[in-house]
Amino acid sequence: VGTYRQPAAYRVQREMQTEKHFQAYFERKLSSTLGGVLQIPRDNRRLQCSFSWGRFRKITLKMFPVLNWLFSYRFREWFLRDLHAGLSVGMFQIPQGLLGVWLTRLPLPNINGFLSAFCCSMTYVIFGTSHHISVGSFSILNVVVTNILKSLNFNQTLSSNGSLDNFSDPAFMKDYMEALTLTASITLLTGIIQLLLGCFCLGFVTTYVPKTLIDAYLTAAALHVIVSQFTFIFDVMLDFYKGPLDIFYNLFHFFLALPKANATSILLFLLSMVAQRLNTSIMITYKHSPIAFPMELLLIITVTIISNRIHLHAESSSAVVSMIPQRFLPPAPLDLSNLSKIILHAFSLAIVSYFLLVFVGERYASLHNYNIASNQELIAVGLCNICSSFFKSFVVSCAISGTAIQEKTGGRTQLAAAIGASMMLVIALKLGHFFQMIPNGILAAIVVFNVLPFLEKFLDIPILWRRDKYHFVIWLVTFAAVLCLGLDVGLAIAMGFTFFIITIRSHRMKMVVLGQIPNTNIYRSLSVYRAAREIEGIKIFQCCSSISFANMNHFKTYLLHKMDMKAVPLDESEMRALISLNLSDTAVERKDLKCSCVCDPPLPPPRIPYTEKLVKRRHADSDSSSSSVNLVHWSKYGDKLSSRTLLVGAADAQRASPGFNTGCRTEKNEDEGRRACLSPGSAIDNSSVQLDRIEQPMYLPRPVHTIILDFSMVQFVDLIGSELLRQIIHMFHNIGVTVLIAGCHSSVIADFEKNDFFDSCVTKDMFFLTLHDTVLAALDKHQKPDELEPTAEEFAEEPLAEQQKVEYLA
Repeated sequence: VGTYRQPAAYRVQREMQTEKHFQAYFERKLSSTLGGVLQIPRDNRRLQCSFSWGRFRKITLKMFPVLNWLFSYRFREWFLRDLHAGLSVGMFQIPQGLLGVWLTRLPLPNINGFLSAFCCSMTYVIFGTSHHISVGSFSILNVVVTNILKSLNFNQTLSSNGSLDNFSDPAFMKDYMEALTLTASITLLTGIIQLLLGCFCLGFVTTYVPKTLIDAYLTAAALHVIVSQFTFIFDVMLDFYKGPLDIFYNLFHFFLALPKANATSILLFLLSMVAQRLNTSIMITYKHSPIAFPMELLLIITVTIISNRIHLHAESSSAVVSMIPQRFLPPAPLDLSNLSKIILHAFSLAIVSYFLLVFVGERYASLHNYNIASNQELIAVGLCNICSSFFKSFVVSCAISGTAIQEKTGGRTQLAAAIGASMMLVIALKLGHFFQMIPNGILAAIVVFNVLPFLEKFLDIPILWRRDKYHFVIWLVTFAAVLCLGLDVGLAIAMGFTFFIITIRSHRMKMVVLGQIPNTNIYRSLSVYRAAREIEGIKIFQCCSSISFANMNHFKTYLLHKMDMKAVPLDESEMRALISLNLSDTAVERKDLKCSCVCDPPLPPPRIPYTEKLVKRRHADSDSSSSSVNLVHWSKYGDKLSSRTLLVGAADAQRASPGFNTGCRTEKNEDEGRRACLSPGSAIDNSSVQLDRIEQPMYLPRPVHTIILDFSMVQFVDLIGSELLRQIIHMFHNIGVTVLIAGCHSSVIADFEKNDFFDSCVTKDMFFLTLHDTVLAALDKHQKPDELEPTAEEFAEEPLAEQQKVEYLA
């Protein structure tokens, strides 16, 4: 049985500290008005160039991430795993490259396709940061490029079934070469856009993408990939529709074409799926780490041997590959004639290609506990697309199936991708004709089975509903948008909606009413802790979010609601009196100035401290006429010249609570001090209210004399928020309620200084370092020393404070 250890106790005795006193005694390293930016003297502003091996090494490793894992490679532990993964991926890339011509209807010579795949893979090995990404063509992006070509009048080339006679026709060959040149132009422009975005460090956008959006996007993309494989599963060739709801349109036409489906192809697909499903129960353990059995490698080798010996009545890539001219097509100049028509499509392809690669990379990086550099990934995929354009190939991205195979077969580094690309190039160029006989249904089964794990994210929907409704909505909107509108438009809608949700959530005001835990300096929510007590005469509000123009009005509404007050706009006479009083103060400050020149710049407009006055809510709601509101004068020190004017209900004006005068103080004389702190009385016509007249003391109906705002959780206050906050402080001050601010961060105070927040009434004396300092300062002005904290016996006798709910203002 463990022994109970009594918690450690501490006792600190110090004076109460305001921000003004603290800054006076403890000098800051940087001026807060700089916002933390160091100002360099002009004498020292000289360009200095120095060489550092450490900096050179850091830049080199950042530009060439391959060096990070190459120098720390564990040969004995990782090489066999990478070799195993590389063989599986390389063997799968050979028939996959041959299969791409079916979807695009734009056959590319084998040597161009395999050289493009090899160069792109090696480029990503050098510049990529993910350990498991397998770069290659993505079927959906290829279909997009095909639709772009159709929109540019290349229908004859793309819709032709193709034969050796067609390629011998000069007119057909001319259109064929123009289509390939335009494809290369789109790919090159896509790579240039990605490279420029990477050079401008715009890859940081992915840091604002939540994991739920990535999961939903990959789930919808996996469904698109599965539907695209129906052509090979049913052995039915259809023209893919591209547009809104295209996946449902294609599904409908596939179901209509089911009577024409090839039963042999479907049977081979199902047998391959069963074999891969059984493979999940077979596991190889190497160095205490599980590795999946290479069933894909075994399937491809076995079916290749069988299909070359026995004629299987199922379509293969040999029918298309045999009619393609088997010669290398060299790079051609960029086709700029259609630049205005393809640049938007290239930009869309650049965004989709990059985000798809980063999303898959983030998924596997989180599984294996490492990080990827999003901006470096943008540069890497841009260079890959530029390399691909030299071989007249399509836009490349992450090959989802190849990546899944590389990860589950034990790949640890990009050495697996390098081994796979090298083996793919050697075997394809020497023995590629053997793989042309593999039925398309076998390859479709490998693709579908390896993207099925992405559909497991459907199981996260109930969990998201229970844990976080915001992320639940983001998941549904992203999935629906990508599924119905495509990978490009759906991504834009998902990103926009996610940023909207993040903005709403970060600016949604959350306010909590705090109470004190007796005999401690701890303050907690009254709605959560039964022991928390509200201090008499003090209202403590904790703001749990930053204050900006978006939520400042909600902050004001909540504050007035809890104080049972309502803000009423000043009428024209009150505004004129307020402006005239402010101008008279300016004249007093400039009393030595007797004349002015018309050439002088005009004086700035007068600063109006507030535009509304506070009244009791029940009287404002019942009768909005001026008879329900009285002007009550009160004096803190009992003299005439320091009198203030308060707005209270006429029927409830019984007692007045003196204010906590932290801001308004007389510097030259008492009359100047009275004008410095503007009150509603000064805004009324002088014929009806005499400011110097002595009144009998009246009393406020509310016991609250101090409002404390706990800003310890506030990260920033923007310009509009600081202006409205200053008006709120003025309005409460003029009804005798002092507003104090606790725990304000130095950066927020720096923003206040830059925004000209402070004046003669709102000073740094109102800002305290801690919440307990603020409470003690308020009680010191309004209570006796023996009433600062209630004793345990008094707390036991008094009833518990009524619990208050935490209110969210939306």
